[in-house]
Amino acid sequence: MNNQPALSKSLKVYQIVFLGLAWMTPMIFFTVYGVAYDAAGGQMVLAYLIAFLAIFFTAYSYSRMVKAYPIAGSAYTYTKKAIHPRLGFLVGWALLLDYIFSPIIAILTFGIFMHTEFPSIPVYVWVIVMNIILALVNIVGIKSVARISGISVVVQILFISFFCLFIVKDIATGQASSSTLFSLHPFLASDVPFTTIFSGAALICFCFLGFDAVTTMAEETIQPEKTIPKAIFLIVCIAAVMYIAISYFTQIAYPGFTFTNPDNAAYTLVRSVGGNLLSSLFITVLIIATFTQGVSSVTSVTRFLYALGRESVLPQKVFSYIHPTFKTPVVNILLVTAFSFLGMFIDLNTAVTFVSFGALTAFTFVNVSVIAHFYIKLKKRSFTETILYLIFPLIGAAFIGWLLTLLNKDTLLIGVAWLTVGFLYLFVKSRLSAPFVKRDHSKVTVPEK
Repeated sequence: MNNQPALSKSLKVYQIVFLGLAWMTPMIFFTVYGVAYDAAGGQMVLAYLIAFLAIFFTAYSYSRMVKAYPIAGSAYTYTKKAIHPRLGFLVGWALLLDYIFSPIIAILTFGIFMHTEFPSIPVYVWVIVMNIILALVNIVGIKSVARISGISVVVQILFISFFCLFIVKDIATGQASSSTLFSLHPFLASDVPFTTIFSGAALICFCFLGFDAVTTMAEETIQPEKTIPKAIFLIVCIAAVMYIAISYFTQIAYPGFTFTNPDNAAYTLVRSVGGNLLSSLFITVLIIATFTQGVSSVTSVTRFLYALGRESVLPQKVFSYIHPTFKTPVVNILLVTAFSFLGMFIDLNTAVTFVSFGALTAFTFVNVSVIAHFYIKLKKRSFTETILYLIFPLIGAAFIGWLLTLLNKDTLLIGVAWLTVGFLYLFVKSRLSAPFVKRDHSKVTVPEK
């Protein structure tokens, strides 16, 4: 009998939604506002709509695959089971860039804004403090993470609603450029080339990351086959409504908005909309948001490492260890915390580069995995099934794959270099030990037609 401690099943739909939104961080709209605005040529509404369409098809593919394999591992597990273990490893290796650098993005953002509020305290001090707190919260258990995430998400949604109401007030009182709340202008490309808008959409996909991360918590979720697919679509749709609403109101109210520094463009925008009061509230909410993003990011990456360890892709005794009392992967949490101290030495753009490449690569192969598993292996080829298991994921794969090619050359070179390292690791490991994957812990569940 196996008495090894296991992950505790306790999460429900609303908790998964809060965790996903907390990982996503709705306030990320403001964090990347200046960079996204420049990349999309100012056409934020169209760029977010395009990004949403690409993400929607991918979210559908995730919802199908989590029904088939309701275990931790995300894109790595889906590609490995549906296509081939070695390809699954390389996809997981790419996804590792997304997951392992996401906590660094959170702690860097937290450090930067805390330093803004308290200039006498260096950024690296906040990085250290943030890392320690994230480790403690995650070690205590997944329920504490869900509670903290819920509070943070509510606060962020309230701020976003408050921000939009300020803009509506300006329009109603004639203080904005537009005198009407309804306009088609934000949905028209104007003089901006579509290639520019699509390039902006490729970057903006970063703002939707989080819906995919909740699949790593399948083994801590009650009825994951039903719960996680529902949560995935709720997360994506809630985020899309918020992002598009903010973009729409800012575009019609301040079409000529300009800024000098993309990094603090959002602060300039918020200050223009609501003055000192709203800008102070903005800083406070953003600090809370980045903290909870860090909590959720550590939760996701440690569960992903747990899945790799349990499959013996990484050293099993280290990465698959579950603490008997807390029921959490404590060793993984400590390792991620140690790695996240890199936040003291690298910049935010570098971390975002790693995350973008890893996420879009994983998204592409999750779409392909749906085709391989349902359409090819299970031969689900009726008219309806062809649409669901071939056409939809094919659109998702093509869309995301194209956006991946629109990333800058440096990002693609770094990504290819990382994949090369993963290939070499795989080659050496396969030579030293066989079989590559020792155990199969999954159970296939074929969804009803």
